Amino acid sequence: MRSFILGTDWWDDCDDAVALRILARAHKSGEIALKAIGINACMEYSAASLDGFLNNEGVCDIPVGIDRSAVDFGGKPPYQKNLSKLCSRYHSNNDAEDAVRLYRRIIAESENSIEIIEIGFLQVIADVIKSRPDDISPKSGIDLFKEKVAKVWVMAGDWSKDGGVENNFARNARSGEASAYFCENCPVPVTFLGFEIGADVITGGNLQKDDVLHQVLCDHGSPNGRCSWDPMLALTALIGDESRAGYDTVSGTASVDSDTGANHFKPDKNGLHKYVIKRMSNDFYKQAINKRI
Repeated sequence: MRSFILGTDWWDDCDDAVALRILARAHKSGEIALKAIGINACMEYSAASLDGFLNNEGVCDIPVGIDRSAVDFGGKPPYQKNLSKLCSRYHSNNDAEDAVRLYRRIIAESENSIEIIEIGFLQVIADVIKSRPDDISPKSGIDLFKEKVAKVWVMAGDWSKDGGVENNFARNARSGEASAYFCENCPVPVTFLGFEIGADVITGGNLQKDDVLHQVLCDHGSPNGRCSWDPMLALTALIGDESRAGYDTVSGTASVDSDTGANHFKPDKNGLHKYVIKRMSNDFYKQAINKRI
């Protein structure tokens, strides 16, 4: 069974919740093991609302970590306050483990390889790679990655043009610096799914009115569905093969300007990085996601 860590901004958008529904159901059915979730944008109800969503999904065994310093992203999404009423373990952000320590612990303790799915900002992963030996492991973060992490799946960038600018890379100085560091130093293969892939695929409009996920979309102002950046990345990672998920790929080396968050790509068939290009109709991806949620 493949094992994953999920990173999410769990912020003011709702496509994170659609992605987590996909992964939580796959975890609950035994299709995958979702070992941990790290929150990389900290707001008042972040940990409690994520816990509430997991509690509603019936998967209360997944530990949650948070970057409590990441308070510079802004926003007060109403869905977080509403979901926090369903929490059972994490009643405040202080109840959750530090995200970097959680990642180090899960990676170090893993008997087999693990994959990371990132649908938010990259500073937690960057800080794990930078991390030094500690009480959790005598190995540095980069050595833990080399030994245990098989691949990282990232929703970020705009790969439709050189110099594309997208939120997860370019939101602020924190995200730009972390993204640049990640692209330059991550020692394992990375697949990027960019803004241009999910913008025209609208999912979640098929949900029942009494579904908590439907209420999340309504709270966001998207009762008829939302752009599918995060769920498309989550489903691609779950399938585990870009081609079978309906994409062509371009291999090479990605880079990010730390000041502007602009992304660049140097094609190279032997490069560690890939970005995906849609090969199927938008309806193909929409139906695949709606079937899962």
